[in-house]
Amino acid sequence: MRSILQRLVPSTLLARVALLVVLGMGVAQLLTYMAIRHEREQALMRLMISGVERDIASSVALIDRLPANERQDWFPKLERPNYSFSLEGAVSNAAPTDPALARFAQVVADALQPFPVLAMGQLGDRPDAVRMQLRLSDGAPLYIVARRVPMPVSGWVTWLLLGQLLVLAGLAWLAVRLVTRPLERLATAADQLGPDLQPTVVAEAGPAEVVRAARAFNAMQRRMAGYLNERMQILAAISHDLQTPITRMRLRVDLMDDMPDADKFRQDLEAMRSLVQEGLNYAKTLQGSDEKARRLDMDALLRSIVNDYADTGSPVTMEGAAGQPIRTRPNALRRILGNLIDNALKYGQRADVHLRLEAGHLTIDVCDAGPGIPEEQLAAVLQPFYRVEASRNRDTGGSGLGLAIAHQLSLSLGGTLSLHNRPEGGLRASLQLPATR
Repeated sequence: MRSILQRLVPSTLLARVALLVVLGMGVAQLLTYMAIRHEREQALMRLMISGVERDIASSVALIDRLPANERQDWFPKLERPNYSFSLEGAVSNAAPTDPALARFAQVVADALQPFPVLAMGQLGDRPDAVRMQLRLSDGAPLYIVARRVPMPVSGWVTWLLLGQLLVLAGLAWLAVRLVTRPLERLATAADQLGPDLQPTVVAEAGPAEVVRAARAFNAMQRRMAGYLNERMQILAAISHDLQTPITRMRLRVDLMDDMPDADKFRQDLEAMRSLVQEGLNYAKTLQGSDEKARRLDMDALLRSIVNDYADTGSPVTMEGAAGQPIRTRPNALRRILGNLIDNALKYGQRADVHLRLEAGHLTIDVCDAGPGIPEEQLAAVLQPFYRVEASRNRDTGGSGLGLAIAHQLSLSLGGTLSLHNRPEGGLRASLQLPATR
């Protein structure tokens, strides 16, 4: 039951608030209509009973004074919507049980005094009419059929209330729209705030509360972008400045061939140089790229990447196809796939690339045959400088930046990168991108 109600409730704030306002106004209009109808029925009933009392009493008094042979001729002239007369008939049904009809019949019976009512019963199965038998002064019987004529509310009143509801609903939707539109602008700006934290300025216009929220959001974006740029500049400066002493140390080691353990020094220096270079690459990734998105033949791109690896003898295969061009940034995508395939080859001995397009998303899976990653560390390895291998040895544990760079670039493309252990063994890196044509 709860799930059904959740499906029926609109998902957007605009629709929810507008629905609540319209429902509230609809209930208010319905109560107003019911109050008008009830008051009208009560007023018209009092007016009708008062008129019937006077009319039927006058009509019966006139019939009583007419000669017996002329009474039948006067009945059509004296008939009204509420009552009619006849000289023949019978009261075969019980007295009315409906409170409104019983009250109406009693009022008519009282109005007929001093002529005695000999019998009273509901007319057939009609809930709005009674038949009465009374005796005139000369002893002749007279039968009266009295009816409660309905007093409906005029049709234009119903249409007027319905028109008011529609007008109020339109104004309520407009009011709620004016309130929620700034929230949409803030949400759009937040969605456009990528990993590089380059701010998207929100228009500081509208009511005072909206202007204040937009101004605070813009200031927050500027502060975040400033903090990130400062951190990345520090990282880039350190990585850049370290390259010079590393190069000098490498030259000195090369000049000292007879030095013991020279090869180990060269390996350590090469590891330091590689780490510095990856640090620079990571800093550039976070600072964003000016590369523009363009239409791309995804099948041809993946085939070229796989063929490049195959030419070097690396066990890389490809399955599946997108079947249509996709709009994305090719260089960033190449770098993501390169990092994923390199990671698969390094730790899983092979890389199997699977490509599929479904439900408006392009999914690229890179699978390997390695030992996988402990479940509790699958999310952590996407963070910079995190390595599963506890020894921190670069030959086994890497720098901890390859997957982090791929993760940041996937976010900048509007996609997601997730890692999963395969049931048959190995790791599956799944890149999902929006399939914008």
